[in-house]
Amino acid sequence: MTSDPESNTTELSHHIRYQYCHNRPPYRKSKKPTAVKVYSVANESRHLLVFGVPQINLLRELKAEFRRHGTVQCVINITDSIKASGSLQVEAFTDVFHVKFEKLEKARQAKKALDARNFYGGILHISYAPEKESLQELQEKLSQRRKEVNFRIQKNRLSEQKNSESDRVRKLEEEDLIETTTKKRMKL
Repeated sequence: MTSDPESNTTELSHHIRYQYCHNRPPYRKSKKPTAVKVYSVANESRHLLVFGVPQINLLRELKAEFRRHGTVQCVINITDSIKASGSLQVEAFTDVFHVKFEKLEKARQAKKALDARNFYGGILHISYAPEKESLQELQEKLSQRRKEVNFRIQKNRLSEQKNSESDRVRKLEEEDLIETTTKKRMKL
């Protein structure tokens, strides 16, 4: 990363909390209001930044909350380093934590479950932190995604083959039924 605070702010803009979308058509509205944000494979990460944790020494409680969602490798308070870099604004009287999960799926689940939730009087804001990943972690994440996509492609192909086979069988049965009914009518 560069040392220029303005460039850090633009590089880390994905950590800024978006306002909720209130102008969706009724058929697109969800049960709870959400901000519109799209993540690519490269944007998701096992690393999460947790903003809005009250400054009352809640490290143990935060670890316990995240462990409910999967195996956590580490939870570190990084408030001082973020304030020192000036890259992001930190709310007064709150801490920022870096949480690293063992698996990406568990990080997704934890982010979905805990984002915008009340935690000891503070509203948590959780964002992915792909900038904390090593090159090896990125390569593993992309190769895992390739495997998942290939698995889904194979599964869809098998499903299509089964559907086409069942369609063929159904057509044959319909033809037999039509043939049988026409024979019965001819006898009458």
